[in-house]
Amino acid sequence: MHPVVVSILLLLCSNVFMTFAWYAHLKDLNHKPWLIAALVSWGIALFEYLLQVPANRIGFTVLSVGQLKIMQEVITLTVFVPFALFYLKEPLKWDYLWAGLCILGAVYFIFRDKLG
Repeated sequence: MHPVVVSILLLLCSNVFMTFAWYAHLKDLNHKPWLIAALVSWGIALFEYLLQVPANRIGFTVLSVGQLKIMQEVITLTVFVPFALFYLKEPLKWDYLWAGLCILGAVYFIFRDKLG
């Protein structure tokens, strides 16, 4: 499998863990002290790092650090928006579209040498 595909798949999985580590405590542990929420989040984040570190190392064999970072931001938004809508029950906002379009511009500029 191509290194970019492997990197994307690992980063997608990593981002699921990251999103839960960063935001799930707002719904599930909001009645607990922040220290408990932080410790639980750190435990979840361990799995994020076990996927994110190899994803970046594999991706770096064919992509620049800037390209990896922008790819990560696209994946983060791709994971975060459904999480916010379906798990946290946040309302859908036009701001998600505008943010996505800004990131799409970043994708163009960081990958334009590979596009043409």
